[in-house]
Amino acid sequence: MPNTPMLDKIHLPRDLKGYNSKELQQIADELRLETIDVVSQTGGHLGAGLGVVELTVALHNVFDTPDDIIIWDVGHQAYPHKILTGRRDRMKTLRQGGGLSGFTKRSESEYDPFGTAHASTSISAALGFCAARDQIGKDNKVVAVIGDGSITAGMAYEAMNKAAETTGQLTVILNDNDMSIAPPVGSMSNYLAKLVSGGGYQTLRKVGKQMASVLPEPMKNAAKKAEEFARGMATGGTLFEELGFYYIGPIDGHDMDVLLEVLENAKNISNKPVLIHCVTQKGKGYAPAENAADKYHGVQKFNVITGEQSKAISNAPSYTKVFGETLARLAHDDERIMGITAAMPSGTGMDIFSKHHPARMFDVGIAEQHAVTFAAGMAADGLKPFCAIYSTFLQRGYDQVVHDVALQKLPVRFAMDRAGLVGADGATHAGSFDIGFMGALPNMILMAAADEAELALMTATAHAIDDTPSAFRYPRGDGFGVEMPQNLAPLEIGKGRIISEGSKIAILSFGTRLEEAKNAAQRLGALGLSTTIADARFAKPLDTDLIKQLAKNHEVLITIEEGAMGGFGAFVLQYMAGAGLLENGLKVRTMHLPDIFQDHNKPEIQYEEAGLNATGIITTALTALGIDAAEQVKMLAK
Repeated sequence: MPNTPMLDKIHLPRDLKGYNSKELQQIADELRLETIDVVSQTGGHLGAGLGVVELTVALHNVFDTPDDIIIWDVGHQAYPHKILTGRRDRMKTLRQGGGLSGFTKRSESEYDPFGTAHASTSISAALGFCAARDQIGKDNKVVAVIGDGSITAGMAYEAMNKAAETTGQLTVILNDNDMSIAPPVGSMSNYLAKLVSGGGYQTLRKVGKQMASVLPEPMKNAAKKAEEFARGMATGGTLFEELGFYYIGPIDGHDMDVLLEVLENAKNISNKPVLIHCVTQKGKGYAPAENAADKYHGVQKFNVITGEQSKAISNAPSYTKVFGETLARLAHDDERIMGITAAMPSGTGMDIFSKHHPARMFDVGIAEQHAVTFAAGMAADGLKPFCAIYSTFLQRGYDQVVHDVALQKLPVRFAMDRAGLVGADGATHAGSFDIGFMGALPNMILMAAADEAELALMTATAHAIDDTPSAFRYPRGDGFGVEMPQNLAPLEIGKGRIISEGSKIAILSFGTRLEEAKNAAQRLGALGLSTTIADARFAKPLDTDLIKQLAKNHEVLITIEEGAMGGFGAFVLQYMAGAGLLENGLKVRTMHLPDIFQDHNKPEIQYEEAGLNATGIITTALTALGIDAAEQVKMLAK
């Protein structure tokens, strides 16, 4: 009879207690295979999770979760953690509608004490838990696991700068999975890490401090510096020591013996925050992930044997690709064009630009604030910077957009990828708010592409704007397969376009909901309701002539956008109220994302939930006219 897999005996972290390092390694090996199997069926983030399997097992063995707090920065490396914390039977629902989130989520489990999906928040949050613990007199432990990518953000250093001042007990684990900080880890490094974290060294250090305390101040300071320098030379931890941390490492993040001993030692250090420098291999244990350039950071469903990912066949290019290729094309004729992104070159299309113009592309790391002000500096000295940042991440640099760009009227061009809903990534990554927060700024020009051809033209339009900042938004995924423009002539600023003309209903679309508006208009026509379709193109400045025309010649005016309320529809209503266009029986309705954070799901289901599909548009129009929408929609469905 075959042996029962050890992982089958682990239902919660407490079940890991009592096993030796060899047994825990077997559990880790099984956990790695389970993670690969799950993600092969659901898609999601794979490489980061595979790199922290041993670390995850060791953390839950040494610490007493959920009383002890473990915060996983970003959270995309937390799939093994989810399996060990009572969610194994639900892992096949990962990133599916009604299923588990692809990130840690407070409402999902008591073992997720803090929701993380944007990078570099873990140490700040951990310090908050430390302050709460210390304030009420508890003695639980707090751990933050942060990757070498996340630690490029200033927020991580802001938190570390205050850590020693805030608390005596905090463990930060720097998961260095790109070998970007430390040299290769060997037995001597592991030995030193165990030595400097152990009780014997701690006691010796304490005695040394007591002896030094009776020395004159200059000698005392010299002794302190000598000890720090000697340990920093051996381990590379001088920077973290200067920030007030007790540095341990680098250690091999796949050596279970080392992990268990170092974590146990760190757990017992309560007079100073500890930073453990843990070197791991992204994609560890799965050859296709180990050998991939991006280490299988985010994947579609895939064949476990071959590693081949399943991809939907599309005849249309992605919006991201269209932007990257258009910008590269424009830059061939204008050497002042510069590209900037914040750790997302492939996600924003800047990798395409970089292949053509490598000296003009800057990846600043996870540092959106720096990216924006860096671009502002370029613009102030005559360059033409394109700052390509996901809508959801641009929120992190908003003060810089306001103060350093808009206030100074500097022509920085913001390419806002992933605008609107983002499917399986869910609420944390949805670009819901940029229309409102960018449209609120004086001096800002704001555009939204209805399709990939419009995106190419808007990229060219932003390039041509030399006297004020501009922004254009476009969604995740592929376009509609429309014919691409050969001539990249800039659009007329603040002017929309009529797509088709009718007489009863007017639909004014801002962005890629235009196709659904066309579908709705066709179906409304079948009911004898003549419908005009217009593409606004601009939310700022508004095409006021177009709005007047639609308002005066139709009984119903509907605006539609893939953004939160307070955006395009609100801008239109504000203008119409001031211009006296809300009179004479005109029925105006605004369609936008609902006033909730929508959970992850298939995009078509998210749009249906939001009412931003053709059926939702038809229902809105019929209801405005006082027609029983439910019956008419049923009839159209037949």
